[in-house]
Amino acid sequence: MTATAAEAPARRVPRPRADALRNRERIVAAAREMFVEYGPDAPLDEIARRAGIGNATLYRHFADRYALVHAVVRSVMESVADQADRIAAEESDPFIALRRFVHAAADERVGALCPMLSAAFDRERPDLDAQRVRLETVVEGLMERARQAGRLRTDVAVGDLMVALSQLTRPLPGTGCLSMDRFTHRHIQLFLDGLEAPARSELAGSAATLEDLRRAAP
Repeated sequence: MTATAAEAPARRVPRPRADALRNRERIVAAAREMFVEYGPDAPLDEIARRAGIGNATLYRHFADRYALVHAVVRSVMESVADQADRIAAEESDPFIALRRFVHAAADERVGALCPMLSAAFDRERPDLDAQRVRLETVVEGLMERARQAGRLRTDVAVGDLMVALSQLTRPLPGTGCLSMDRFTHRHIQLFLDGLEAPARSELAGSAATLEDLRRAAP
C-alpha cells in the first residue's frame, strides 16, 4: 500500500456539521448565562430549553455536567482574554484600558468562571491551563501598565480584580435579583474609582493573586 493510500482515510474524517456547531455554541452560551445566575449546578434541562434544543442534543455534545462546565470556562476565558488583547492594542491610556477591559469582561459574563474555585473542578487539563495562563498574563499586563503609570493603586493584584468582577457581575441569590444587569456597569464604575491612584484609604489584608485563590479553594 502506498503512503498516499494509507493516508487517505485520515483525510476523509468528516467535519462537524454546521448545525451541530451552532447547537454546541447555543448550549455553551445558554449555560454561561445560567452559571452566572445559578452557579454550576444550574439544571441541565433548563439550559437545554434556553438553548432551544432538546435534552438528547445537549447530551450528544456534552456527556455530563463536568464536560459542559469545562467548555463554558474555556469559552469565557478565551473571550475575556481576547477582549483584553484587543483593548491593550487599541488604548494608549493605561487606566482607561483597564476600565474598558473590566466593563468588557462583565459583558462576556466573567462570573461564569466561578466554578474554577470549586473542589470538583478539574484544574489539570492542559487546554484550560493554557487559557488560564494567557488570561492571567494579559490581565496582569493591563494592571502593570496602569501601575507603572501611577494610575493604579499598588496594594491590589489581579486576584482582587477578578474576584470583585465576578461578584459584581453575578446576581444575589434568589430569583428576585435576576434583573440586576442594569446595575452592573454602574457598580463596576464605583469599584474602578476605588482602584485608581492615589488611594484614599488603606486596604485590610494583602493583595490577592490568582494562585492565592486556587490554594484557598475547597
